[in-house]
Amino acid sequence: MAASESGCVHYVRSCLLKAPCCGKFYVCRLCHDGEENHQMDRFQVKEVKCTACNTVQKAQQTCEECNMKFGDYYCDVCHLFDKDRKQYHCQPCGICRIGPREKYFHCAKCNLCLVSDLQGNHKCVENVSRQNCPVCMEDIHTSRIGAHVLPCGHLLHKTCFEDMCKTGAYRCPLCMRSAWNMEGCWEDMDKEISQTPMPSEYQDATVKIICNDCQSHCTVPFHVLGMKCSNCGSYNTAQDGGLEPRQSQQQQQQSP
Repeated sequence: MAASESGCVHYVRSCLLKAPCCGKFYVCRLCHDGEENHQMDRFQVKEVKCTACNTVQKAQQTCEECNMKFGDYYCDVCHLFDKDRKQYHCQPCGICRIGPREKYFHCAKCNLCLVSDLQGNHKCVENVSRQNCPVCMEDIHTSRIGAHVLPCGHLLHKTCFEDMCKTGAYRCPLCMRSAWNMEGCWEDMDKEISQTPMPSEYQDATVKIICNDCQSHCTVPFHVLGMKCSNCGSYNTAQDGGLEPRQSQQQQQQSP
């Protein structure tokens, strides 16, 4: 018998899991965790209850009593039942991923499955998925929300990255590097600064900066709209000290 369109907001399945921690039946571990004050260990699930005939039995894909198929997909490691979403179990990750498998690869250093387009084309950060999302502080590795890989190699939930972009934030919350190619924005900054001269007392002032993108330390002209890195051209910089008016610089050069 084919799987029925039942289950919960998280998964489509025709059985309930018996929580090994409290013995209660829930459609999934997420439903359990939302109701209880403890978490269900999916790997320790031993029994399920068929929602068609209420038979309690060992965890398996098809009901031993009425032949109801509990899910089009079943993993006997994670005890995941669901409709077909091209899932696959990744042994190094230790959990199931939404595929299809051929469009993903497991990066051993990042310790995470990534889209094939990123193979040899991303910056590795060791065990990066074991860190929580720096925006919402929730788990990334086992999250049902996909991860977005920033150019610096750090991860955010895709939804958190989208929300971050809507606020106008453009930097990684962890290392402050630009989260995408900002060349067009920097060109606009060049034009705006050229059209916005500083008052005469500040026109020759310089300031020391640190570039968040290339990590360079340099001395550049001061401007209230932004200070441009003389090494890479980025405006993603931070001021490192106070202003140095041109007059004081000349005095330092002339002093014995």
